[in-house]
Amino acid sequence: MAQIFQRSTNTIARLSIFGAVIFIALLGFAVDVVNKTSYVTEVHNARPQPVPFSHKHHVGELGLDCRYCHTSVEVSSSAGMPPTETCMTCHSQIWTNSAMLEPVRASYSESKPISWLRVNAVPDFVYFNHSIHVAKGVGCTTCHGPVGDMNITWRAQTLYMRWCVDCHNTPENYLRPRSEVFNAFYEVPSNQLALGRQLMKEYKVQSLTNCTTCHR
Repeated sequence: MAQIFQRSTNTIARLSIFGAVIFIALLGFAVDVVNKTSYVTEVHNARPQPVPFSHKHHVGELGLDCRYCHTSVEVSSSAGMPPTETCMTCHSQIWTNSAMLEPVRASYSESKPISWLRVNAVPDFVYFNHSIHVAKGVGCTTCHGPVGDMNITWRAQTLYMRWCVDCHNTPENYLRPRSEVFNAFYEVPSNQLALGRQLMKEYKVQSLTNCTTCHR
């Protein structure tokens, strides 16, 4: 009986299998690389806003505290967005005729909130509480980046789970004194590890890595 397959078929089959495995591995690597690019994560990509609000001017130059606008950050899961009345506290007196601030004046006179575009957001299936992180010594800039230098706000971190878990695994690398939580220009000290371990005990910080911590 004549052979159905040539002897070379075995070699071709082996090459096909190895080629398929290599191709899948390369494809997975490529997807992972693309998934980390700013095109997907939006890291460092400034989003256009109805009003080009500058944290650099208000925080870095004028010295406004984060809590002046984000009033609920210490008591709520959400940091909160300031109502137009907060903006008009100052801008009813200064820059009153600025064309750039026309949307603010219109919002105030019409009692309609400004439609800000959210820059930092976790998926709906993730629970995140600002107040507990603030209370445990996690600074604003740890997650939001150098806000005091941002003319237009951009996302500083991917907000991927691997990034969150890194902090939850080793919180001592990121904690700071509560008095420095809202310091936009806080610099990590050379003794961060020792300080972090001390603050973990003082603030009763746990290394929470159970899935239900964030996925409830």
